Amino acid sequence: MAGKFIVVEGLEGAGKSSVISLIVETLQARGLSVTQTREPGGTPMAEAIRECVKHDWDEEVAEETELMLMYAARVQLLKNRILPALASGEWVVGDRHDLSSQAYQGGGRGLNADTLRALADIALDGFTPDLTLYLDVEPATGLARARGRGELDRIEQAGLVFFERTRDRYLALAADDPTITTIDAMQPMAAVHAQVRHCVEQFLP
Repeated sequence: MAGKFIVVEGLEGAGKSSVISLIVETLQARGLSVTQTREPGGTPMAEAIRECVKHDWDEEVAEETELMLMYAARVQLLKNRILPALASGEWVVGDRHDLSSQAYQGGGRGLNADTLRALADIALDGFTPDLTLYLDVEPATGLARARGRGELDRIEQAGLVFFERTRDRYLALAADDPTITTIDAMQPMAAVHAQVRHCVEQFLP
């Protein structure tokens, strides 16, 4: 059986980590081999880029610089981990993928949609996830949860308005793409997990 690529998306504090663990357990219970990835990161070079992106530099980081670093990390992960895993029949569960750039850099940063599409065409060459679960959380709630985990990184410090714009773009993109399922992450975690499990089991062959 061919492998599939499932991605979990959402703002900080949406509960992605626990949902990813649940998805992996659900797939493995069916006897499927699973690889987990995260963005930015997932390979030695991509992890170095992740540190660069999240570091609080003593200079302004241009929005275009942030965008291109994201795609540099993404193409490393795609070429060196995701595509080989899928080709070998493994299922891949990703913590973020291209939808994050569309929402964060396109919505939050306000970068031109044509620029994002051009970079995606170069980096991904038409590759898209088979299923994306978008965990929708109110930005203020998500940021409060993120602060509870510890010190915020450079992107997490972008402010409430930034995350409101990011969420708006997530919702707009999800409404136009049938491969994206939106899940209300403001529900109790048990309800979120029940909905995720149902969605994944319905997706399984």
